Amino acid sequence: MSTTKIYIVYYSLHGHVGTMARRIQQGANSVQGVEATLWQVPETLSDMILKKINAPPKADDVQEIHPEQLVEADGFLFGFPSRFGVMASQFKAFFDATSEIWQSQALAGKPAGIFWSTGFHGGGQELTALTAITQLAHHGMIFVPLGYTFGSKMMEMNEVKGGSPYGAGTFAADGTRHPTELELEQAFYQGKYVAELTKKLKN
Repeated sequence: MSTTKIYIVYYSLHGHVGTMARRIQQGANSVQGVEATLWQVPETLSDMILKKINAPPKADDVQEIHPEQLVEADGFLFGFPSRFGVMASQFKAFFDATSEIWQSQALAGKPAGIFWSTGFHGGGQELTALTAITQLAHHGMIFVPLGYTFGSKMMEMNEVKGGSPYGAGTFAADGTRHPTELELEQAFYQGKYVAELTKKLKN
């Protein structure tokens, strides 16, 4: 049986989405026969701007991805912070560069999940996901929501938790808050869930 390849493609400015991506990778790799790889999309901000906003260095163990590399994967998890309720422009710029793949519909029929970070409750925990689905639809990809398969932990009310039926999420607040163990548990679950479904569809 051939290996099922999952590409976890993300953009992370202050590290929140990157932390989620690594836990998602662990979840995906927990599925036998699955190989999950982390990728970063290119930065579009200048070094000067990044310095002014105190952005930490990018993860040096995660390579940048080029659009044409997407065709190598069997399934995807795309992660990004929210900007005014939609995906960050860096990730949108990456999708904008996939026009050649779009023309051939090379990604059609491939499953994809999404995950994200927002500042607070009203910052786009659902809107960011909803607007991101348009990118998948134009490529013909199959959007894989979590629904309420995460069980009772979806209903957690005793602590702040990001995420929704659309996927795993976290809150960054003013940038000092980091993903909680519950949020990371949901991220692990999402990685495993999407990997299992991708494996079934491939076989």
